[in-house]
Amino acid sequence: MNNIPKKTDVVIIGAGPAGSSAATHLAQAGINVIVLEKNIFPRNQVGESLIPHFWKFTDVLGVSEKIEQEGFIQKAGGITAWNNKIQQILFSDFGYTRSGLHVERDIFDNLLLAHAQENGAEIYQQISVKKVDFSDKNAPVVYFTDKRDETNQQSSIACAYVIDATGHSSLLAQQFGTRQTISSETNFLSLWGYFKNSRYAGVDRRSHSSESIRAIKPVTFVMSYEDGWLWHIVLRDKSSVGLVVHTNKTKGMNKAQREAFFKQTCSQLPYLKELLAPATFIDGSLQYRPDYSYYSTQICGDNFYCIGDAAAFVDPIFSHGVQNAFYNASLASVAIKESFKKPQKRGRYSQLCASRMQQFYGFSRALSLGDFGCNGVNRDLVKSLMKAMPPLELELMLVAAEMTNRSENFKQLAKEAGVWETFIAQSRGEQLASIDTLAF
Repeated sequence: MNNIPKKTDVVIIGAGPAGSSAATHLAQAGINVIVLEKNIFPRNQVGESLIPHFWKFTDVLGVSEKIEQEGFIQKAGGITAWNNKIQQILFSDFGYTRSGLHVERDIFDNLLLAHAQENGAEIYQQISVKKVDFSDKNAPVVYFTDKRDETNQQSSIACAYVIDATGHSSLLAQQFGTRQTISSETNFLSLWGYFKNSRYAGVDRRSHSSESIRAIKPVTFVMSYEDGWLWHIVLRDKSSVGLVVHTNKTKGMNKAQREAFFKQTCSQLPYLKELLAPATFIDGSLQYRPDYSYYSTQICGDNFYCIGDAAAFVDPIFSHGVQNAFYNASLASVAIKESFKKPQKRGRYSQLCASRMQQFYGFSRALSLGDFGCNGVNRDLVKSLMKAMPPLELELMLVAAEMTNRSENFKQLAKEAGVWETFIAQSRGEQLASIDTLAF
Protein backbone atom coordinates (compact mmCIF):
# COMPACT_ATOMS: atom_id res chain seq x y z
CA MET A 1 0.00 0.00 0.00
CA ASN A 2 1.55 3.25 -1.16
CA ASN A 3 1.78 6.04 1.38
CA ILE A 4 0.02 9.26 0.48
CA PRO A 5 2.49 12.17 0.35
CA LYS A 6 2.24 14.92 2.95
CA LYS A 7 2.41 17.69 0.36
CA THR A 8 1.62 18.27 -3.29
CA ASP A 9 0.64 21.04 -5.71
CA VAL A 10 -3.05 20.22 -6.16
CA VAL A 11 -5.39 17.87 -4.31
CA ILE A 12 -8.50 16.79 -6.19
CA ILE A 13 -11.26 15.29 -4.07
CA GLY A 14 -13.36 12.93 -6.15
CA ALA A 15 -12.46 10.88 -9.22
CA GLY A 16 -15.54 11.20 -11.43
CA PRO A 17 -15.37 12.87 -14.88
CA ALA A 18 -14.78 16.31 -13.35
CA GLY A 19 -12.00 15.21 -11.02
CA SER A 20 -10.23 12.86 -13.42
CA SER A 21 -10.40 15.42 -16.27
CA ALA A 22 -8.93 18.16 -14.10
CA ALA A 23 -6.22 15.74 -12.99
CA THR A 24 -5.30 14.98 -16.59
CA HIS A 25 -5.19 18.65 -17.61
CA LEU A 26 -2.94 19.57 -14.68
CA ALA A 27 -0.69 16.54 -14.88
CA GLN A 28 -0.13 17.16 -18.58
CA ALA A 29 1.08 20.65 -17.61
CA GLY A 30 3.67 19.17 -15.25
CA ILE A 31 1.78 20.02 -12.06
CA ASN A 32 1.87 17.49 -9.22
CA VAL A 33 -1.67 16.23 -8.70
CA ILE A 34 -3.11 13.83 -6.15
CA VAL A 35 -6.66 12.51 -6.50
CA LEU A 36 -8.42 11.24 -3.36
CA GLU A 37 -11.48 9.08 -4.02
CA LYS A 38 -13.69 7.54 -1.34
CA ASN A 39 -14.90 4.62 -3.49
CA ILE A 40 -13.16 1.86 -5.42
CA PHE A 41 -13.40 2.22 -9.19
CA PRO A 42 -15.20 1.06 -11.22
CA ARG A 43 -18.29 2.09 -9.27
CA ASN A 44 -21.94 2.52 -10.23
CA GLN A 45 -23.08 5.96 -11.35
CA VAL A 46 -26.09 7.37 -13.18
CA GLY A 47 -25.87 9.74 -16.17
CA GLU A 48 -25.41 7.43 -19.13
CA SER A 49 -26.47 9.74 -21.97
CA LEU A 50 -23.78 11.89 -23.61
CA ILE A 51 -24.50 14.45 -26.32
CA PRO A 52 -21.87 14.97 -29.07
CA HIS A 53 -20.51 18.15 -27.46
CA PHE A 54 -18.39 16.02 -25.12
CA TRP A 55 -15.96 14.95 -27.85
CA LYS A 56 -14.33 18.37 -28.01
CA PHE A 57 -13.29 17.95 -24.38
CA THR A 58 -12.06 14.38 -24.70
CA ASP A 59 -10.06 15.37 -27.79
CA VAL A 60 -8.15 17.91 -25.71
CA LEU A 61 -7.66 15.35 -22.94
CA GLY A 62 -6.31 12.88 -25.48
CA VAL A 63 -8.76 10.16 -24.43
CA SER A 64 -11.17 10.08 -27.39
CA GLU A 65 -9.48 7.11 -29.07
CA LYS A 66 -9.79 5.02 -25.89
CA ILE A 67 -13.49 5.90 -25.66
CA GLU A 68 -14.02 4.90 -29.28
CA GLN A 69 -12.19 1.61 -28.77
CA GLU A 70 -14.40 0.74 -25.80
CA GLY A 71 -17.35 0.32 -28.16
CA PHE A 72 -20.06 2.16 -26.26
CA ILE A 73 -23.52 2.37 -27.85
CA GLN A 74 -23.76 5.19 -30.38
CA LYS A 75 -26.97 7.20 -30.20
CA ALA A 76 -28.44 9.25 -33.03
CA GLY A 77 -30.47 11.77 -31.06
CA GLY A 78 -33.53 11.91 -28.87
CA ILE A 79 -37.28 11.45 -28.89
CA THR A 80 -39.55 13.24 -26.45
CA ALA A 81 -43.19 12.53 -25.76
CA TRP A 82 -44.03 15.68 -23.83
CA ASN A 83 -47.58 16.79 -23.01
CA ASN A 84 -48.92 14.45 -25.70
CA LYS A 85 -46.66 15.98 -28.37
CA ILE A 86 -44.03 13.64 -29.83
CA GLN A 87 -40.90 15.08 -31.43
CA GLN A 88 -37.55 13.83 -32.60
CA ILE A 89 -34.15 15.49 -32.84
CA LEU A 90 -31.20 14.09 -34.81
CA PHE A 91 -27.61 15.17 -34.15
CA SER A 92 -26.74 14.73 -37.84
CA ASP A 93 -29.15 17.57 -38.69
CA PHE A 94 -26.80 19.96 -36.88
CA GLY A 95 -23.61 18.97 -38.67
CA TYR A 96 -22.34 16.56 -36.04
CA THR A 97 -20.28 13.81 -37.64
CA ARG A 98 -19.67 12.01 -34.34
CA SER A 99 -22.47 10.36 -32.43
CA GLY A 100 -23.64 10.90 -28.93
CA LEU A 101 -23.15 7.88 -26.70
CA HIS A 102 -24.97 5.73 -24.20
CA VAL A 103 -22.27 4.69 -21.75
CA GLU A 104 -22.01 2.51 -18.70
CA ARG A 105 -20.74 5.14 -16.33
CA ASP A 106 -18.72 2.74 -14.21
CA ILE A 107 -16.69 1.78 -17.28
CA PHE A 108 -16.59 5.29 -18.77
CA ASP A 109 -15.50 6.95 -15.52
CA ASN A 110 -12.89 4.28 -14.84
CA LEU A 111 -11.47 4.83 -18.32
CA LEU A 112 -11.11 8.56 -17.65
CA LEU A 113 -9.46 7.92 -14.29
CA ALA A 114 -6.98 5.43 -15.73
CA HIS A 115 -6.12 8.01 -18.39
CA ALA A 116 -5.40 10.59 -15.70
CA GLN A 117 -3.08 8.14 -13.98
CA GLU A 118 -1.31 7.36 -17.24
CA ASN A 119 -0.70 11.07 -17.65
CA GLY A 120 1.01 11.35 -14.28
CA ALA A 121 -1.72 12.00 -11.70
CA GLU A 122 -1.44 10.04 -8.46
CA ILE A 123 -4.69 8.24 -7.63
CA TYR A 124 -5.64 7.00 -4.18
CA GLN A 125 -8.95 5.19 -3.67
CA GLN A 126 -10.81 4.33 -0.46
CA ILE A 127 -9.80 7.72 0.94
CA SER A 128 -12.59 9.57 2.74
CA VAL A 129 -11.94 13.31 2.96
CA LYS A 130 -13.44 14.88 6.08
CA LYS A 131 -12.64 18.58 5.76
CA VAL A 132 -10.22 21.14 4.38
CA ASP A 133 -8.48 23.66 6.62
CA PHE A 134 -7.97 26.98 4.84
CA SER A 135 -6.33 28.78 7.78
CA ASP A 136 -3.09 29.08 5.81
CA LYS A 137 -4.20 30.67 2.55
CA ASN A 138 -1.04 29.52 0.82
CA ALA A 139 -1.23 25.92 2.00
CA PRO A 140 -4.70 24.43 2.57
CA VAL A 141 -4.63 21.16 4.48
CA VAL A 142 -6.89 18.29 3.46
CA TYR A 143 -7.83 15.93 6.30
CA PHE A 144 -8.88 12.40 5.42
CA THR A 145 -9.41 8.85 6.65
CA ASP A 146 -7.42 6.18 4.84
CA LYS A 147 -9.73 3.17 4.58
CA ARG A 148 -7.46 0.97 2.50
CA ASP A 149 -6.92 -1.31 5.49
CA GLU A 150 -8.65 -1.97 8.79
CA THR A 151 -6.74 0.71 10.70
CA ASN A 152 -8.70 3.64 9.20
CA GLN A 153 -5.69 5.86 9.69
CA GLN A 154 -6.32 9.60 10.03
CA SER A 155 -3.95 11.75 8.02
CA SER A 156 -3.62 14.97 6.06
CA ILE A 157 -1.97 16.49 3.02
CA ALA A 158 -1.04 20.12 2.32
CA CYS A 159 -1.28 21.70 -1.11
CA ALA A 160 -1.49 24.99 -2.95
CA TYR A 161 -4.96 24.38 -4.45
CA VAL A 162 -7.92 22.14 -3.71
CA ILE A 163 -10.44 21.01 -6.30
CA ASP A 164 -13.73 19.69 -4.95
CA ALA A 165 -15.12 17.17 -7.43
CA THR A 166 -17.19 15.22 -4.91
CA GLY A 167 -20.40 15.34 -6.93
CA HIS A 168 -23.66 15.48 -5.01
CA SER A 169 -21.77 15.21 -1.72
CA SER A 170 -20.61 18.81 -2.33
CA LEU A 171 -17.93 18.58 0.35
CA LEU A 172 -16.80 22.21 0.41
CA ALA A 173 -20.27 23.68 -0.10
CA GLN A 174 -21.44 21.65 2.88
CA GLN A 175 -18.39 22.73 4.90
CA PHE A 176 -18.88 26.39 4.01
CA GLY A 177 -22.65 26.24 4.43
CA THR A 178 -23.09 27.64 0.92
CA ARG A 179 -25.16 24.89 -0.66
CA GLN A 180 -28.70 25.98 -1.52
CA THR A 181 -31.42 23.52 -2.48
CA ILE A 182 -33.49 25.00 -5.27
CA SER A 183 -37.10 25.45 -4.30
CA SER A 184 -39.79 25.99 -6.90
CA GLU A 185 -43.55 25.60 -6.96
CA THR A 186 -43.11 21.85 -7.09
CA ASN A 187 -39.98 20.08 -5.90
CA PHE A 188 -38.76 16.86 -7.46
CA LEU A 189 -36.65 13.83 -6.61
CA SER A 190 -35.23 11.11 -8.83
CA LEU A 191 -35.51 7.32 -8.79
CA TRP A 192 -33.69 5.11 -11.24
CA GLY A 193 -32.92 1.47 -11.82
CA TYR A 194 -31.87 -1.02 -14.48
CA PHE A 195 -33.62 -3.67 -16.56
CA LYS A 196 -32.37 -6.66 -18.53
CA ASN A 197 -33.68 -7.45 -22.04
CA SER A 198 -35.59 -4.22 -22.52
CA ARG A 199 -36.56 -3.10 -25.99
CA TYR A 200 -35.25 0.31 -27.06
CA ALA A 201 -36.38 3.35 -29.03
CA GLY A 202 -34.68 3.42 -32.42
CA VAL A 203 -33.82 6.29 -34.71
CA ASP A 204 -36.58 4.96 -37.02
CA ARG A 205 -39.15 5.77 -34.30
CA ARG A 206 -39.86 2.11 -33.69
CA SER A 207 -38.93 -0.13 -30.80
CA HIS A 208 -36.41 -2.93 -31.27
CA SER A 209 -34.97 -5.82 -29.34
CA SER A 210 -31.44 -5.44 -28.03
CA GLU A 211 -30.11 -7.70 -30.80
CA SER A 212 -30.62 -4.82 -33.27
CA ILE A 213 -28.65 -2.26 -31.30
CA ARG A 214 -25.65 -2.14 -33.67
CA ALA A 215 -27.76 -2.17 -36.83
CA ILE A 216 -30.37 0.41 -35.83
CA LYS A 217 -29.05 3.26 -33.71
CA PRO A 218 -30.98 4.08 -30.55
CA VAL A 219 -32.14 7.44 -29.29
CA THR A 220 -32.59 8.62 -25.74
CA PHE A 221 -36.31 8.45 -24.95
CA VAL A 222 -37.81 11.07 -22.61
CA MET A 223 -41.48 11.38 -21.69
CA SER A 224 -43.53 13.61 -19.43
CA TYR A 225 -46.44 12.31 -17.41
CA GLU A 226 -48.75 13.50 -14.67
CA ASP A 227 -46.24 13.20 -11.83
CA GLY A 228 -43.04 14.31 -13.62
CA TRP A 229 -40.98 12.85 -16.41
CA LEU A 230 -38.94 9.73 -17.24
CA TRP A 231 -35.95 8.58 -19.24
CA HIS A 232 -35.12 5.31 -21.00
CA ILE A 233 -31.50 4.76 -22.09
CA VAL A 234 -30.41 1.48 -23.64
CA LEU A 235 -26.90 0.23 -22.79
CA ARG A 236 -24.95 -2.78 -23.99
CA ASP A 237 -26.29 -5.31 -21.51
CA LYS A 238 -29.09 -3.44 -19.70
CA SER A 239 -31.27 -0.34 -19.87
CA SER A 240 -31.33 2.63 -17.51
CA VAL A 241 -34.79 3.86 -16.56
CA GLY A 242 -35.36 6.89 -14.37
CA LEU A 243 -38.37 8.67 -12.91
CA VAL A 244 -38.21 12.31 -11.87
CA VAL A 245 -41.29 12.77 -9.68
CA HIS A 246 -42.92 15.21 -7.31
CA THR A 247 -41.36 14.88 -3.87
CA ASN A 248 -44.67 14.09 -2.19
CA LYS A 249 -45.18 10.95 -4.33
CA THR A 250 -42.70 8.93 -2.24
CA LYS A 251 -42.96 10.78 1.07
CA GLY A 252 -42.63 8.39 4.00
CA MET A 253 -41.68 5.41 1.85
CA ASN A 254 -38.90 3.03 2.85
CA LYS A 255 -36.54 1.41 0.34
CA ALA A 256 -38.80 -1.54 -0.43
CA GLN A 257 -41.82 0.69 -0.88
CA ARG A 258 -39.92 3.01 -3.23
CA GLU A 259 -38.90 0.02 -5.35
CA ALA A 260 -42.48 -1.22 -5.51
CA PHE A 261 -43.64 2.28 -6.49
CA PHE A 262 -40.93 2.50 -9.16
CA LYS A 263 -41.73 -0.86 -10.76
CA GLN A 264 -45.47 -0.31 -10.65
CA THR A 265 -45.17 3.15 -12.24
CA CYS A 266 -42.89 1.83 -15.00
CA SER A 267 -45.37 -0.95 -15.77
CA GLN A 268 -48.25 1.47 -16.23
CA LEU A 269 -46.88 4.36 -18.30
CA PRO A 270 -47.56 4.37 -22.04
CA TYR A 271 -44.60 3.64 -24.33
CA LEU A 272 -42.39 2.77 -21.36
CA LYS A 273 -44.50 -0.27 -20.48
CA GLU A 274 -44.18 -1.51 -24.07
CA LEU A 275 -40.39 -1.07 -23.99
CA LEU A 276 -40.19 -2.94 -20.70
CA ALA A 277 -42.72 -5.69 -21.54
CA PRO A 278 -40.04 -8.37 -22.13
CA ALA A 279 -37.66 -6.94 -19.54
CA THR A 280 -36.68 -8.04 -16.04
CA PHE A 281 -35.82 -5.57 -13.30
CA ILE A 282 -32.32 -6.06 -11.90
CA ASP A 283 -32.81 -6.67 -8.19
CA GLY A 284 -31.05 -4.17 -5.96
CA SER A 285 -30.40 -1.69 -8.75
CA LEU A 286 -32.85 1.00 -7.64
CA GLN A 287 -31.26 4.23 -6.46
CA TYR A 288 -32.79 7.36 -5.00
CA ARG A 289 -31.78 11.00 -4.83
CA PRO A 290 -33.89 13.40 -2.77
CA ASP A 291 -31.65 16.50 -3.01
CA TYR A 292 -32.63 16.93 -6.59
CA SER A 293 -31.53 20.40 -7.68
CA TYR A 294 -29.12 22.75 -5.91
CA TYR A 295 -26.28 25.22 -6.29
CA SER A 296 -23.52 26.73 -4.17
CA THR A 297 -23.15 30.46 -3.57
CA GLN A 298 -19.36 30.13 -3.40
CA ILE A 299 -17.77 27.86 -6.01
CA CYS A 300 -14.27 29.33 -6.42
CA GLY A 301 -11.77 31.08 -4.17
CA ASP A 302 -8.09 31.96 -4.08
CA ASN A 303 -7.14 28.38 -3.28
CA PHE A 304 -10.16 26.20 -4.07
CA TYR A 305 -12.45 25.30 -6.96
CA CYS A 306 -15.75 23.38 -6.83
CA ILE A 307 -16.45 21.72 -10.16
CA GLY A 308 -19.11 19.52 -11.73
CA ASP A 309 -21.96 18.47 -9.47
CA ALA A 310 -20.00 19.67 -6.43
CA ALA A 311 -20.81 23.20 -7.60
CA ALA A 312 -24.39 22.75 -8.82
CA PHE A 313 -26.84 20.23 -10.20
CA VAL A 314 -29.71 21.27 -12.42
CA ASP A 315 -31.67 18.51 -14.14
CA PRO A 316 -30.60 15.53 -16.28
CA ILE A 317 -33.21 16.12 -18.98
CA PHE A 318 -30.76 17.47 -21.60
CA SER A 319 -27.73 15.39 -20.58
CA HIS A 320 -25.63 18.34 -19.41
CA GLY A 321 -24.10 16.65 -16.35
CA VAL A 322 -20.96 15.08 -17.81
CA GLN A 323 -20.53 17.95 -20.26
CA ASN A 324 -20.65 20.35 -17.33
CA ALA A 325 -18.03 18.26 -15.53
CA PHE A 326 -15.67 18.43 -18.52
CA TYR A 327 -16.27 22.15 -18.96
CA ASN A 328 -15.71 23.01 -15.29
CA ALA A 329 -12.59 20.85 -15.16
CA SER A 330 -11.05 22.64 -18.13
CA LEU A 331 -11.84 26.08 -16.69
CA ALA A 332 -10.49 25.30 -13.21
CA SER A 333 -7.36 23.73 -14.68
CA VAL A 334 -6.59 26.82 -16.75
CA ALA A 335 -7.16 29.08 -13.73
CA ILE A 336 -4.84 26.99 -11.56
CA LYS A 337 -2.14 26.74 -14.20
CA GLU A 338 -2.18 30.51 -14.66
CA SER A 339 -2.19 31.01 -10.88
CA PHE A 340 1.02 29.03 -10.55
CA LYS A 341 2.59 31.32 -13.14
CA LYS A 342 1.27 34.54 -11.58
CA PRO A 343 0.35 33.91 -7.93
CA GLN A 344 -0.46 37.57 -7.37
CA LYS A 345 -3.40 37.23 -9.81
CA ARG A 346 -4.89 34.02 -8.44
CA GLY A 347 -7.90 35.87 -7.02
CA ARG A 348 -8.67 37.32 -10.42
CA TYR A 349 -8.33 33.92 -12.11
CA SER A 350 -10.69 32.30 -9.62
CA GLN A 351 -13.25 35.07 -10.16
CA LEU A 352 -13.11 34.60 -13.92
CA CYS A 353 -13.50 30.85 -13.50
CA ALA A 354 -16.48 31.27 -11.20
CA SER A 355 -18.13 33.65 -13.66
CA ARG A 356 -17.77 31.20 -16.55
CA MET A 357 -19.03 28.29 -14.47
CA GLN A 358 -22.05 30.28 -13.28
CA GLN A 359 -22.69 31.26 -16.88
CA PHE A 360 -22.92 27.64 -18.00
CA TYR A 361 -24.97 26.71 -14.93
CA GLY A 362 -27.43 29.51 -15.69
CA PHE A 363 -27.66 28.39 -19.30
CA SER A 364 -28.40 24.81 -18.22
CA ARG A 365 -30.95 25.91 -15.66
CA ALA A 366 -32.78 28.22 -18.06
CA LEU A 367 -32.83 25.42 -20.65
CA SER A 368 -33.83 22.60 -18.33
CA LEU A 369 -36.08 24.18 -15.72
CA GLY A 370 -37.03 27.51 -17.24
CA ASP A 371 -35.96 29.70 -14.33
CA PHE A 372 -33.63 32.66 -14.54
CA GLY A 373 -32.89 35.70 -12.45
CA CYS A 374 -33.02 33.60 -9.28
CA ASN A 375 -31.49 30.49 -7.76
CA GLY A 376 -27.96 31.62 -8.51
CA VAL A 377 -28.63 32.42 -12.17
CA ASN A 378 -27.26 35.62 -13.75
CA ARG A 379 -29.31 36.28 -16.88
CA ASP A 380 -26.72 38.64 -18.38
CA LEU A 381 -24.10 35.89 -18.19
CA VAL A 382 -26.47 33.47 -19.91
CA LYS A 383 -27.14 35.89 -22.75
CA SER A 384 -23.42 36.47 -23.16
CA LEU A 385 -22.84 32.73 -23.48
CA MET A 386 -25.60 32.43 -26.07
CA LYS A 387 -23.91 35.09 -28.19
CA ALA A 388 -20.52 33.36 -27.92
CA MET A 389 -21.59 29.74 -28.55
CA PRO A 390 -20.78 28.09 -31.90
CA PRO A 391 -23.92 28.48 -34.06
CA LEU A 392 -24.66 24.78 -34.52
CA GLU A 393 -24.17 24.03 -30.84
CA LEU A 394 -26.52 26.83 -29.84
CA GLU A 395 -29.02 25.78 -32.48
CA LEU A 396 -29.13 22.25 -31.07
CA MET A 397 -29.83 23.63 -27.60
CA LEU A 398 -32.54 25.98 -28.89
CA VAL A 399 -34.24 23.12 -30.73
CA ALA A 400 -34.01 20.99 -27.58
CA ALA A 401 -35.71 23.80 -25.66
CA GLU A 402 -38.66 23.49 -28.03
CA MET A 403 -39.12 19.80 -27.18
CA THR A 404 -40.61 20.44 -23.72
CA ASN A 405 -42.87 23.02 -22.15
CA ARG A 406 -40.00 24.50 -20.14
CA SER A 407 -38.64 26.78 -22.82
CA GLU A 408 -40.44 30.12 -22.44
CA ASN A 409 -37.87 31.80 -20.22
CA PHE A 410 -35.05 30.30 -22.26
CA LYS A 411 -36.56 31.66 -25.46
CA GLN A 412 -36.94 35.07 -23.80
CA LEU A 413 -33.23 35.07 -23.00
CA ALA A 414 -32.44 34.06 -26.58
CA LYS A 415 -34.56 36.94 -27.85
CA GLU A 416 -32.83 39.41 -25.54
CA ALA A 417 -29.46 38.06 -26.69
CA GLY A 418 -30.49 38.64 -30.33
CA VAL A 419 -30.06 35.02 -31.41
CA TRP A 420 -33.67 33.81 -31.50
CA GLU A 421 -34.79 35.58 -34.68
CA THR A 422 -31.84 34.23 -36.65
CA PHE A 423 -32.56 30.75 -35.34
CA ILE A 424 -36.23 30.96 -36.33
CA ALA A 425 -35.41 32.25 -39.80
CA GLN A 426 -32.86 29.57 -40.58
CA SER A 427 -33.97 26.10 -39.61
CA ARG A 428 -36.03 25.58 -36.47
CA GLY A 429 -38.93 23.94 -38.28
CA GLU A 430 -36.68 21.76 -40.36
CA GLN A 431 -34.64 20.39 -37.46
CA LEU A 432 -37.47 19.29 -35.18
CA ALA A 433 -39.64 16.49 -36.52
CA SER A 434 -43.16 16.07 -35.17
CA ILE A 435 -44.45 12.51 -34.93
CA ASP A 436 -48.04 11.38 -34.79
CA THR A 437 -47.30 8.17 -32.92
CA LEU A 438 -44.50 5.78 -32.03
CA ALA A 439 -44.43 2.12 -33.09
CA PHE A 440 -43.47 0.74 -29.70
